[in-house]
Amino acid sequence: MSGEIGRETAGESGGDVRQKVDAVYREESRRVLATLIRLLGDFDLAEEALHDAFRAALEQWPRVGIPANPRAWLVSAGRFKAIDAIRRRARFDALDDPDAQAAPAPDDAEAWERESVEDDRLRLIFTCCHPALPPEAQVALTLREVCGLTTEEIARAFLKGAPTLAQRIVRAKAKIREARIPFQVPPPADLPGRLDSVLHVVYLVFNEGYSASSGASLTRHDLSGEAIRLGRLLVELLPEPEAIGLLALMLLHESRRAARATPQGELILLPDQDRSLWDKDKIAEGCALVEKALTSRRFGPYTLQAAISAVHAEAPAAEATDWPQIVGLYDVLLRADPSPVVELNRAAAVAMRDGPAAGLALIDALLERGDLSDYYLAHSARADLCRRLGKNAEAGAAYRRALELTLQEPERRFLERRLAELQAN
Repeated sequence: MSGEIGRETAGESGGDVRQKVDAVYREESRRVLATLIRLLGDFDLAEEALHDAFRAALEQWPRVGIPANPRAWLVSAGRFKAIDAIRRRARFDALDDPDAQAAPAPDDAEAWERESVEDDRLRLIFTCCHPALPPEAQVALTLREVCGLTTEEIARAFLKGAPTLAQRIVRAKAKIREARIPFQVPPPADLPGRLDSVLHVVYLVFNEGYSASSGASLTRHDLSGEAIRLGRLLVELLPEPEAIGLLALMLLHESRRAARATPQGELILLPDQDRSLWDKDKIAEGCALVEKALTSRRFGPYTLQAAISAVHAEAPAAEATDWPQIVGLYDVLLRADPSPVVELNRAAAVAMRDGPAAGLALIDALLERGDLSDYYLAHSARADLCRRLGKNAEAGAAYRRALELTLQEPERRFLERRLAELQAN
């Protein structure tokens, strides 16, 4: 391990090293955790080893320098500390019970290097999505363990309470341990049946990265980038139409990242974005993948959403958007995967095709049913349509309700600006 250590650069302070350790944690901790879970075979033991490894880094790196390969250093440090802990517990167990046989510690120092570390997160995601776990527990556990989302972030993604999600995660870990669910990618014959849950997980991870559920930043590039990487691995592993469609959807959304906010981090809506900033390579790749998925005739909701994104991406200007085609695609999507959020998105498209009054009627019907009453985007969309119709009092009330519900700072500032403009007029 010492052979990988590099010297600190001249004049680098302990505070600088601490910042770099924090950066390594943000970028590498989930990969390190996935490898430790494979090596140690236990979620809780691996999480403890991960934290021990970063504590060791905080102690040693300011003195001896940051390793040339921080991830390898952390895996080795965490693994050795876990082995020490296993041996200590084994000795204490033997003292308590002289007849007890201590379990052998995983003592192959090079074991983690013999398998592809890059694939460990793919192995982990399939483990978390094992059919022995309830579907929502699969998603919650993967978002927590593979991607490092907090319980609160996961709860908002599900529109559920945080205590409920926390219990699901604890029970899922216990089930994996008790059922001895293996840490591996399933054999080819079992892959198709496991794919739906995995795709759903990747989709939620991307959504959290593309539009963060809370905090000061509009996006979390680490999460959306990781979701795209996992999407590419899935397509390589199992090139099913929906895996291809999901990758296309993520690429098309990601193509607009540079245009979605000002340099100061302020939100820019789709019609107002500078389309010259859109990533043309991602658009070309995404549109080609959409066509490939659609020709299979076995496509589903992800491919349909990608097709909608492709229509937006191919429009040279906002006013040239083919809204009738988008509404038609939403009609098909609503039949394939009915949900209140799809209805809300379709209502926004209808408002662009037929006028704000038509869209407002659809959103009001959704809210009257009680659907999405706590979803800030429903109230934000309603506020915008009321504003366009000159219903300023209703628009103001809807903006205030949206402000009560949103936890993302750029969204909050955008809504506050819209409300202030409304009141000024």
